Amino acid sequence: MHRPIQQVERVFYTVLAFIGIPVNLLAIVILSHGKCGVSPCTTRYLVLMAAADLMVIITEVILWRFPYYYFQPSFLDITIVCSLTGVLCRTARDCSVWFTVTFTFDRFVTICCQKLKTKYCTEKTATVVLAITCALFCLKSIPFYFQYEPHEIINNVPFYCKSKSSYFTEIWWVVLEWLDTALTPLLPFALILSLNALTVRHILVTSQVRKRLQGERKGYKHKDAEMESRRKSVILLFVISGSFILLWSILMVYFMYYVIQEIKPVDLPPFLYNFGRTGYMLQILNCCTNTFIYAATLSRFRAKISNAVKYLVTQIPCSMKK
Repeated sequence: MHRPIQQVERVFYTVLAFIGIPVNLLAIVILSHGKCGVSPCTTRYLVLMAAADLMVIITEVILWRFPYYYFQPSFLDITIVCSLTGVLCRTARDCSVWFTVTFTFDRFVTICCQKLKTKYCTEKTATVVLAITCALFCLKSIPFYFQYEPHEIINNVPFYCKSKSSYFTEIWWVVLEWLDTALTPLLPFALILSLNALTVRHILVTSQVRKRLQGERKGYKHKDAEMESRRKSVILLFVISGSFILLWSILMVYFMYYVIQEIKPVDLPPFLYNFGRTGYMLQILNCCTNTFIYAATLSRFRAKISNAVKYLVTQIPCSMKK
């Protein structure tokens, strides 16, 4: 019944792995060297966001899905191992989402809270915020290790992972699932939309005030360096936030449906099952888009990519000749 969507998933995740891992590694390397047209604080967030996206692809695609598509059965299918992989998948996903939220808040403070900016928007603060976020979501994911039970026994070894039937009925599991859904992605959606709305409002008010002060309404044209810098920062922020919201929307609707209806995902009709699988694919696709966003919005980042490509094009043939 669900065979066609599984074939699509196999092709999709394979392509995603071959694209997502190199582009995120490229983003980490380029951003780590700095001088990409953004502040050191922003660079710290972007590097850790790329690292979290890379971990999502490694855990969710390589460790969780590839064994099912290509290596059945394998060491990764042993119940203890795939239960641990499930915890790592949740942790990587949560960090990827909440690093985006912390980045959005950092940009909000930078643009809208000038008094707080000097104390909050620093590399040290960014490191602390990201480290605490990662630690908290690691702890939050640990109980989900006990969500799974063996699907079958092969040579007295428990293989594969399936959710226990109690996971969908016992109150503490239901509460934990609701908490997990609220933290990722419901609360991030609300925070990102709210922070972006406040940022836009502040920018509109500030730009009007600055125009009046600089006499632009009287026909005097003056290039405002600060507003130009803010414009680039806001474009980067809004494109990253918009991409996240767009690619997570389907999965969020799917989550809400089966949690509210108290239906097991495997018992959903074909259309809703395929709808949910599409949502999962788009959610993981979000982990490959940021590098392309950086290339589109940051000219210095784009130039470094161009230089790297030119270097590879010229050096690889020389190495092969030697």
